[in-house]
Amino acid sequence: MLKEGMELIDAHFKEEGISRRDAIKMFGASGAAMLMASGATTEAVASSSAKGKILIVGGGLAGMSTAARFARSLDNPDITVLEPAEHSTSYQPGQTLVGAGVWTNEDTQYKRDDFVPDGVTLIKEKAVEFDPDNNSVKTSGGKTLKYDYMVIAAGLKLDYSKIEGLGISETITSRGDDSAVRKVIGQNGIASIYFANGATDTWTQMQKFIADAKSGKKVKGLFTHPNTPIKCGGAPKKIMYLTDARLREAGARENAELMFLPNGGKMFGVKEYHDAIVNQFEARDMKWNYRHNLIAVDPDKKVATFSRHWKEKGAWDADLEEYSIVPRSEKVEKEFDFLHITPPMIAAEEIGNSPVGSGKGWVPVNKETLQHVKYPNVFALGDIAAVPMGKTGGSARKQYKVVVENVISMMEGKELGSKYAGYTVCPLITSLGTVMLAEFNWTKKPTPSFPLDPTQERWIWWLLKVYALKPMTQFGMLSGRA
Repeated sequence: MLKEGMELIDAHFKEEGISRRDAIKMFGASGAAMLMASGATTEAVASSSAKGKILIVGGGLAGMSTAARFARSLDNPDITVLEPAEHSTSYQPGQTLVGAGVWTNEDTQYKRDDFVPDGVTLIKEKAVEFDPDNNSVKTSGGKTLKYDYMVIAAGLKLDYSKIEGLGISETITSRGDDSAVRKVIGQNGIASIYFANGATDTWTQMQKFIADAKSGKKVKGLFTHPNTPIKCGGAPKKIMYLTDARLREAGARENAELMFLPNGGKMFGVKEYHDAIVNQFEARDMKWNYRHNLIAVDPDKKVATFSRHWKEKGAWDADLEEYSIVPRSEKVEKEFDFLHITPPMIAAEEIGNSPVGSGKGWVPVNKETLQHVKYPNVFALGDIAAVPMGKTGGSARKQYKVVVENVISMMEGKELGSKYAGYTVCPLITSLGTVMLAEFNWTKKPTPSFPLDPTQERWIWWLLKVYALKPMTQFGMLSGRA
């Protein structure tokens, strides 16, 4: 009955549409409806009398949600959050919608101080030195903080400097000083939704691209996906789908060639979703070319250079009785009128290069307990954690409960009983009005929360994405409830 009901609702709204006002009433005003729409639940949080000094490095969605959960779970909490950014709790998943002109930056920007849980100490600085052997951290303001338990939830950084020709030498965060990057990203048809101002500029550049196509000019749009882990792995495709939708809305789609150029060899790591996306691309005449990593851009000539890479069979190894595999690559240049860059992403340098970091920068943790592999009283979650999947807000919603439960278990002298199952969700926007809700876990199989085919694009998931997920995230997770 639930499946039939949801299919009827989906069909009705797809046919009839719904006003923004009515959608907000349906999904935003009622907390119960909001959480039900997101597949989330609120549960009673057990109270513990355990004591310990908890330091949380990072006060974005993952960090502040963890702080709130600790505050709800402990009778006498002693929690400090280190977070220098004024807008750290802003809603980053909304930047895709900003880039396509559905939302504005104001729809996604929130102040950190409005989400600091009662009883939690906020220090508006960042961690710059880690001494886990002595359970201490030094801050950018010169403070030395001692802890009994540390949770690292510092997110990641955007490294446009790895792309030659842009003239960018430093890394940035989604919200913060982006002045050097914005001199080139957001100009000459180059765009990127991965930082807040970049998302706003993406819409400006997209409108120029569409206007050129509408004038009759034949134009080319390129969309990249780098050779590093990234937050929201579906976003590079989302902005491409939305560009396609805006071109169709303007009646100019036939004048534009759109091409996706990912470093990898698949559209998606889950076969069912990969197949669905390939079908969607074919139906929309959107092109793709695998194993292309963006390495350089000439902003003036509007030429992007990629490293096209592949593997070939080499010489026969008589001892192993197999052929060797030889990596090959070549540089490929492509002209563009619109270029959406998904930048390489790294852990913050002061964390990645510290004792709690790793060779690849990310904080190494057990993928289920989220406990550091070397320091038992250190945990990590969110974008900075070195787990096979999980750089999404939906993953953090599952992870922060695991971290809180396991830290409290340690405080109580118990075994770590809570495990993260690898849940990840990608509301893949496929048009102005449809979303494919891709949910999966360590099994790399679809794990839908609702009794509907998860490979189908649906209007009801568009309502979820545009109207329900933001309030659920901001007021459900950041309260430690959802």
